[in-house]
Amino acid sequence: MHCSCCCGNNLDHCPTMVYQAFDQHEELFTGRCILVNGPVIVGAGPSGLAVGAGLHQQGVPFVILERADCIAALWQHNTYDRLKLHLPKQFCQLPYFPFPPDFPEYPSKYQFIEYLETYAKKFEISPRFNESVQSAKYDETCGLWRVRTVAGECEVEYICRWLVVATGENAEKVVPEFEGLDEFEGTVMHACDYRSGEAFEGKRVLVVGCGNSGMEVSLDLCHHNALPSMVVRSSVHILPREIGGKSTFELATALMKWLPLKVVDKILLVLASCILGNLEKYGIKRPTKGPLQLKNIKGKTPVLDIGALQKIKSGKIQIVPGIKKFTSGRVELVNGANLEIDSVILATGYCTNVPSWLKEESLFSKEGMPIRPFPEGWKGKAGVYAVGFTGRGLSGASFDAVRVAQDVGKIWNQETNHYASFLRSKMQ
Repeated sequence: MHCSCCCGNNLDHCPTMVYQAFDQHEELFTGRCILVNGPVIVGAGPSGLAVGAGLHQQGVPFVILERADCIAALWQHNTYDRLKLHLPKQFCQLPYFPFPPDFPEYPSKYQFIEYLETYAKKFEISPRFNESVQSAKYDETCGLWRVRTVAGECEVEYICRWLVVATGENAEKVVPEFEGLDEFEGTVMHACDYRSGEAFEGKRVLVVGCGNSGMEVSLDLCHHNALPSMVVRSSVHILPREIGGKSTFELATALMKWLPLKVVDKILLVLASCILGNLEKYGIKRPTKGPLQLKNIKGKTPVLDIGALQKIKSGKIQIVPGIKKFTSGRVELVNGANLEIDSVILATGYCTNVPSWLKEESLFSKEGMPIRPFPEGWKGKAGVYAVGFTGRGLSGASFDAVRVAQDVGKIWNQETNHYASFLRSKMQ
C-alpha cells in the first residue's frame, strides 16, 4: 500500500505519514530528520562494509553511520604496528571480493586496511563519518526505527525500516580495576594505544593478559629490548599457528567435516603437545575443555603462537600469576612476590557497546550479544539485524552479512517491483 503524497514511497516509508504518527504519540524530534529508503547500518568496520556491499549488489539504498573518521577504525587507530591477520587470508576476506593474489598468506594490518579501502570504493560505500549513534528505538506506532545521532553540535534522527547493528564485539576497550593502579607512577596504557615497543627499550613492562594481543605485545617488547613480564591469571590454550605447513585453523576446519568436535580437539592438543612441548613448567596451564569446545561455549579464542613461546622458554618473557595490588613502582602478585616495574600494558580485550544505545530485546541480551547462538543470532524482530557478533572472526561476520543483505534485499525488491506494477496499472 502506498501513500497519496508526492514522495512516491511505500506507506511505511512516507515522511508525511511518519511525522504525523510521531506528532500524535510523542514529542516531535526538534533536530534534523532524514528518511532512509533502506536500512541504516551502524558501524563501518568489516561487518558494516560487507552488508553494504551485499545491498549495493542488489540495488538497495542504505546509510552507514560511523562514529570515527574512517572505515575500520579499530584496525586503523587501535592496533599495534606488527599486527598481522592470525588466519590465512582466504578465511578473512569479505564477500564478493577476494584479497589480491600477491598478498601474503597472513596480510599485515596495513595490507588489510588497504584491502578494506579498495573494497569500499569497489562497492561505492560512503559512510557518514564522525556521527555517533546515541540511541536506536523501534517506534511501534509507525513501524519504523528511529536512530538518533550526534555529529559535532548537530543532532540528527534517521528514520528507517531496517536497522543493522554492525558495531561488533570489540567496540570498547575493557579496563579492569586493580587496587593501587591509580597510585602507580609509571606508564599505564591499554593495548589499543600500544603501537610498538620502541619507547619501552630497557624498561620493565608488565603485560596484563595472555591472549593473542598479550602474547604479541610481549613478543614485540622483546624485539625492542624491553623486559616484559606477562600475567597469566587463568588457563589458556596455545596452539601453533601452523601444523605440518598448514594453518591450524584450516586443519581443524577440515577435520570437523568428518569428526566430532571433541575428537578434533584431542587431535589438536596431541599435535600441539608434540610441537610446543609441556607448557605447565613455564606457568601456562591448559583448560580442561578443548580449544574448539571452549570457543563454542565461551567464545574464548585459543592463542596462535607466532614466536612468543620461544621467548617464554628462553626466559626473555617472564610468566607471572595474578595481580594482588599495585604501589608506586611495584606490583604485588597473588603468590606474594613483588616486582619492580616501569610500565603496565593492559591487554585485557574489548567488549560490545550495544546496550548503551540500542533499545531492543528480541535480538540482543543485556550484555549486548545475540541471545541465540550462531548461526541463529543474526535476525531479530521488527527488522533489526546483527553482524559481527558470532565469535568467529571475519568469516563469521561475512557469513551473517550475506544473509542480512539477502533478507533485506529480497523484501525491498519485492516491494519495489510491486509498487512499479501498481504504477503501471494506474497509467494504463
